[in-house]
Amino acid sequence: MLTRVSITIAVLWIAAAAPSAENWPQWRGPALNGVSDEKNLPVHWSTTENIAWKLALPAWSGSTPVVWGDRVFLNVADQHTLYLWCVDRVRGVPIWKQALGGGNVRMQKQNMSSPSPVTDGRRVWIMTGTGILKSFDFDGRELWGRDIQKDYGRFGLNWGYASSPLLYGDALYVQVLHGMKTDAPSYVLRVDAPSGKTVWRVERPTPARVESPDAYTTPALLRYGDTTEIVVTGGDVVTGHDPTTGKELWRATGLNPTNDANYRIVASPVVHGELIVAPTRERPMLVLKAGGRGDVTKSHVLWSFASGPDVPTPVTDGTLVYVINDRGIMWCLEARTGKEIYSHRRLRPATYSGSPVLADGKIYITNEDGVTSVVKAGPSFEVLAENDFDDYTLSSPAISDGQIFIRTTKFLYCIGKRAGGSPDPERQVRHVFDKEPIARDCGLRPCSAVADRIALQRLEGGRTGLRHD
Repeated sequence: MLTRVSITIAVLWIAAAAPSAENWPQWRGPALNGVSDEKNLPVHWSTTENIAWKLALPAWSGSTPVVWGDRVFLNVADQHTLYLWCVDRVRGVPIWKQALGGGNVRMQKQNMSSPSPVTDGRRVWIMTGTGILKSFDFDGRELWGRDIQKDYGRFGLNWGYASSPLLYGDALYVQVLHGMKTDAPSYVLRVDAPSGKTVWRVERPTPARVESPDAYTTPALLRYGDTTEIVVTGGDVVTGHDPTTGKELWRATGLNPTNDANYRIVASPVVHGELIVAPTRERPMLVLKAGGRGDVTKSHVLWSFASGPDVPTPVTDGTLVYVINDRGIMWCLEARTGKEIYSHRRLRPATYSGSPVLADGKIYITNEDGVTSVVKAGPSFEVLAENDFDDYTLSSPAISDGQIFIRTTKFLYCIGKRAGGSPDPERQVRHVFDKEPIARDCGLRPCSAVADRIALQRLEGGRTGLRHD
């Protein structure tokens, strides 16, 4: 019988031999900022060209697919009921569907399936616009579930709840920033991912009024030196929080300089290295440097930009920041200074709600008509392709192992050929070992239980970004 160390060594062997590939485990991908290291991605496609498969869907959604290995997870609205779908990435068919509850309604563009799932490769967590938060394993077994509105009061956003949870380590960070339809305070939660229990809940007061307290954003993760912080935008301010306690460490004002009553925020904060991009309702988008404490409005705001986005979240590689507004006008700015590299470049005329993704030297931008523009990354504006699905689209692209996943109203499309990498070598090894392969002849000596556990923990820690030793 194989020891865990045997599995660990085989995992390392397969990981070394396999081409590099990335999962897309959360809304903004593996780096949580819309940037992927994938190469050789598709540039041209249509509804019939360069399509690995397409899966029929019952309705539109602002939720983005998340991908891990051979699984794709979707938040799905089907009439009045919300579901978590698990899709076979190879065949493009559902493996299982789990009902999350009723109460789906349409609110302007969105419905209650807008939050994207998150996964760590073993479990998947899902939040709905109705406040249901649940965890499942990869076989579809429910691990726990709770109702955030039942626990802490009804959501009071004007257009319904749409924020995705942030998964970091063994915690889910969930924000509820509201005020238009409630006098209840806005707050941020840390939920224990294995058990579903609240670790902390901190209120987040701001001077925002009327609709301006409402935020449809998703928290971002900031890591610099030995410090980790949770970044939250909404209610006219951007704040940084201690992930262990929830304590607010710093705050910058200035996202609503005229105290407008209707300055709700949709585009999420973006972090790259020590750079924080904080959009608002177009103007001003603020760019900050990390490391501040207290009021950092004067000390840590590097520059501001008067032509920021409303709905699409910007993307940056740390050198250049790319901004697309709702009308498909594009800017490229120097990340450290805000200097305009190019400005007012026009994409295909349409409304833009999906957020751009940066990968393989290209920026993928999908508009509401289902057209994905592929723009060359760098200081010169060049549209490389325009790929038309001719279907209403709110979702952002997801990228994994050489393929692009785009969700329209009618279909989930898997675009391009899989590169053949191994995003989850441990899963492959366990699958192989279930069939009794070679390990009898690998010459391993028995190890102590302690060494066994440490080896597996180090493997798991490398996957989750945690250290266990």
